[in-house]
Amino acid sequence: MGFKGYVQVYTGNGKGKTTAAIGLALRAVGAGKKVLFLQFMKTKSYSEHKILLQLSPNLTVEALGKPFFVVKEGTVPEEELEKWRQQAVIFPPGQPPREYVELMKKGLEMARAAVSSGQYQVVILDELVVALHFGLVQWEDVCALIDGKAPGVELVLTGRGAPPELIEKADLVTEMREVKHYYARGVDARRGIEH
Repeated sequence: MGFKGYVQVYTGNGKGKTTAAIGLALRAVGAGKKVLFLQFMKTKSYSEHKILLQLSPNLTVEALGKPFFVVKEGTVPEEELEKWRQQAVIFPPGQPPREYVELMKKGLEMARAAVSSGQYQVVILDELVVALHFGLVQWEDVCALIDGKAPGVELVLTGRGAPPELIEKADLVTEMREVKHYYARGVDARRGIEH
């Protein structure tokens, strides 16, 4: 019997979802598995890209984002939004930026091909849950992606705001819960630690 893949979700308001997914990617590559690390709503400007892109031919890293954040109105506390206002496009519910929706659609197509082809044993869809939470992708499309997963593929989805239907569909769900964070004291995100 070959490798049996499951569906994992890393969600919650605490720090560490992407970091945990990177750790899983490293472990899988170390075990000789082929991994796709596909980041939604991010560019390749994060510190981890410097090493991930040169780590192994068994690790493919793609980023689908713009050099600005998109935020659905009413989903982020005002004090947190103030930090990002110069770099964020805030959109009303039901009216996400078309260019971002198209980019997320492209990412879903890449992900669908990756989970069904057998080319990869591990597919990580970083921040796809946030794209779902913001309405940039639809639950029906994410559900179809999960249902189309080949049996030998481990699928990992990360991001805040996992809906109950995704939690129900997953085999493993880890919720990162913020207990205490130095952001509350005004500490900004630090290169090499938070990004």
